[in-house]
Amino acid sequence: MVLTRVALGAGALSLALLASACTGDAEPRPAPPTSSASPSASTPAQPRTVTFGMFGSKEEIGAMRGVVESFNASSTTRKVKMVTWPDHESALDDILAGNVPDVFLTSRIDLGQLIDAEVLRPVSLLLDERGVDFGDRFSRDAVDAFAFEDELQCMAYSVSPMVVYYNDELVDFEKMERRELEVPSEKAERWTLEQFEAAARFASRRGDVRGVWIDPSLAGLSPFIHSGGGKVFDDDDEPTSLAFSDDDTREALSQTLAVLRDPTLTPNRKQLARATPLELFKRGRLAMIAGYRNLVPELRRAPGLSFDVISMPALDDNATVGDISGLCISSETQVAGDAADFIAYAVSDAAVEAVAATGYIVPANTEVASSDAFLAPAEQPEHAEVFTNSIRHMVVPPFVADRVALVDAVEPLLRRMVTAPGALDLEQITEAIDEASREVLSPPEEEPTEPSESASE
Repeated sequence: MVLTRVALGAGALSLALLASACTGDAEPRPAPPTSSASPSASTPAQPRTVTFGMFGSKEEIGAMRGVVESFNASSTTRKVKMVTWPDHESALDDILAGNVPDVFLTSRIDLGQLIDAEVLRPVSLLLDERGVDFGDRFSRDAVDAFAFEDELQCMAYSVSPMVVYYNDELVDFEKMERRELEVPSEKAERWTLEQFEAAARFASRRGDVRGVWIDPSLAGLSPFIHSGGGKVFDDDDEPTSLAFSDDDTREALSQTLAVLRDPTLTPNRKQLARATPLELFKRGRLAMIAGYRNLVPELRRAPGLSFDVISMPALDDNATVGDISGLCISSETQVAGDAADFIAYAVSDAAVEAVAATGYIVPANTEVASSDAFLAPAEQPEHAEVFTNSIRHMVVPPFVADRVALVDAVEPLLRRMVTAPGALDLEQITEAIDEASREVLSPPEEEPTEPSESASE
């Protein structure tokens, strides 16, 4: 199935969806249930059950369980039953196997597979009927990411762009400025690759402390490629290959690898044999590491760690990648109205605040994302607005039918490109990366076997 995504920009979605932008600032309220007939006065009816599936940290699941309990307390005619998966991969496998809850949390990277499997019921009109304001109260970038053929397939729930976490005792911008080193003028907005390198060198002057670690993966390298004017895939709609051998991509990689391959700035093999990059960062032995919002609670618990966040460094333009999650409705549900009621409740300010307070997510609800429930001014990081400011610079990748196979095919080559010692033949390895990707994205078609003479007879 060929997938063509149509963004939800002004005028691109149905009139009903656009009309929802004019509903004002009132919080969405669940509409009366419409999916079942009223019970008779003489026979008490059993509450209609809506199954809701999600994955996440223990704290996220606990907070969402509280949301479910609050929703259930508001009605005697329907009840949400929560089921959980241990991780994102388990959730996707279960759903594609046919075990689809009425409502479920998913990642945008799975949207193509879910559409192909025909397990989604678009939520556009259902949520519009319930007064969900798509216009002002939710991140347009996050909402757009779940659009397909002029329909909103799932409701954007959270969006987490990749940012740089830094130890603000090792990377002291004020001290660097006094020494007339390159520093960013506005920490929450933009800094250059040269300033990024200067910060890594400043931090690396201390014994066995290293300046930076960027994961040698598609996700880790993509922000640098996009920022330098390159491209990760050869086509934004129907990719047949990665585009690492593109001239602009090679130039962006050449500049980036000059920093990431410097053995004086990055952890060596001996250090990585003893601890992961994240563990080194938590111990104060690594100054900077790229990551998503879900690292915040773990870093807050690290003894003695003082940290902050800043955007991904820019070669030319600001760019990053990230993960967007959404709440979806099963195409086979028998309680679509109740399912939509629950989603409308789950994305309301009060419900999202409860989950955002755990520190794991960046809400797609812009009201909550600008509130103290998310920004947490009394806690680290000081510049939490970096997450929300970076959303508009996110590049959403095209749908890939077998993302895991693509990662397995190319990431050994990416690790070699970033971490292998000695001279690097960038032209040779980028061609090898693209060739490996084509085996997954556009495998050669098998020619039909000619029947043998005896078989014909």
